[in-house]
Amino acid sequence: MNPIQRSCLEVTRRHFLRDCGIGTGKLALAGLLTNELHAAPSPPQASSYVDPLAPRDPHFPGKAKAVIHLFMAGAPSHLELFDNKPALTEMDGKPLPASVTEGQRLAFIRSDAAVMGPQFKFARHGQSGMEISEALPYLSKITDDICLIRSCYTDQFNHAPAQTFFQTGFAVPGRPSFGSWVTYGLGCVTKDLPAFVVLSTGSGISGGSGLWSSGFLPSIYTGVRFRNQGDPILNVTNPVGIDQTLQRETIDLVSNLSRMQFEESKDPEITTRLANYEMAFRMQSSAPELMDLSSESKATLDLYGCDPATPSFARACLLARRMIERGVRFVNIFHEGWDAHSDVVGNHRGNCKTTDQASAALVTDLKERGLLDETLVIWGGEFGRTPMVESNAALGRSRGRDHHPKAYSMWLAGGGIKSGITHGATDELGYNIIDKPVHVHDIQATLLHCLGFDHERLTYRAQGRDYRLTDVHGKLVNELLA
Repeated sequence: MNPIQRSCLEVTRRHFLRDCGIGTGKLALAGLLTNELHAAPSPPQASSYVDPLAPRDPHFPGKAKAVIHLFMAGAPSHLELFDNKPALTEMDGKPLPASVTEGQRLAFIRSDAAVMGPQFKFARHGQSGMEISEALPYLSKITDDICLIRSCYTDQFNHAPAQTFFQTGFAVPGRPSFGSWVTYGLGCVTKDLPAFVVLSTGSGISGGSGLWSSGFLPSIYTGVRFRNQGDPILNVTNPVGIDQTLQRETIDLVSNLSRMQFEESKDPEITTRLANYEMAFRMQSSAPELMDLSSESKATLDLYGCDPATPSFARACLLARRMIERGVRFVNIFHEGWDAHSDVVGNHRGNCKTTDQASAALVTDLKERGLLDETLVIWGGEFGRTPMVESNAALGRSRGRDHHPKAYSMWLAGGGIKSGITHGATDELGYNIIDKPVHVHDIQATLLHCLGFDHERLTYRAQGRDYRLTDVHGKLVNELLA
């Protein structure tokens, strides 16, 4: 007999009941539960599972039902594109008055750096007489369809924090993105494509995946990034040996097990898993059809300047229109490359050549198809550029502009936004706002209003308090609303 067997035999019934940590009461309860387990089963109860992407009504009827956000990462210069400042031309080569920059932080240049005048000519266009740079010839043709804001400002003066701030309302990654808030609030009207799609057409995204993350919202509201080549989403194609029948049976089995687990734990990530399995299955047919542009007319392809076989900003804009037609709620197109610390002329000429035609075509195409009134189009970056020149021989920089959070421009179209207007103004140097300032949180509040939301009421409880896109700030800019 080994020591363990001997020890067990020496334990009396009284000692067992005293030391086992269960006690007679718990043993009796176990017996009662055993009887219940062997009793006749209760009628099955309805599952409490709710589709997290089911369409939902906003706080009030919104004019916009979908969003296409053309994010110009790197920060375009308002002084070269949207905000003509003849006074800068007169001051070219001279330092700004010390009083203008006193006590302010600049990223890469000294406050007494020389002024550089606008590098492109401006002209007025359309019935609105909106003044636009020669670098944007296509946008100049649709000025009566857009709202130009010349008085935007932000709290951040470096790229990643400023991009994160615009997309999430907070400078540090971890909060839900604008697209996530929209899909959380509205749900989705398509079952065959993601509610929130992300495309990238530049050299990368300095703000990273936090720009389309769901943060503390359930991860079902995270943006789904589409690739520019091959399968739009990795692993959406079945591997060799897996046919559709086997895949369907596997998904059904996993779904049944997941629903059982959800009934026990109520973990929202289980609903994300369920939705993603089903979405992946349906996307095997819907995604290739979406990405196939062969059904588009030559006139449409020419309008966008799109080669169907070549990844480009134009192709992304055309895909965004197709996604909106198919019920996608939010499309975010990131175009990196506007960070003109050197050669602002070459940088902006190249980026405008890449983006201008397709951006204008998107608005025109949506309007012709009767979709512009219910689709909100947003174009802009994270901040502006300084009126002073940046030149640094050690870094190989010349004739560029530094970061400028105090004033910049962006434009909006459709979805309840007033068209053919210019809102706000900067001083004669393009440095400070002198009329109708619009903070990033004000932009967010106004865009949410177009979608039918009171920005103070669209909240989610996390870490003991209610959070919102506009944090604890933001006000509706009524003058922008149609």
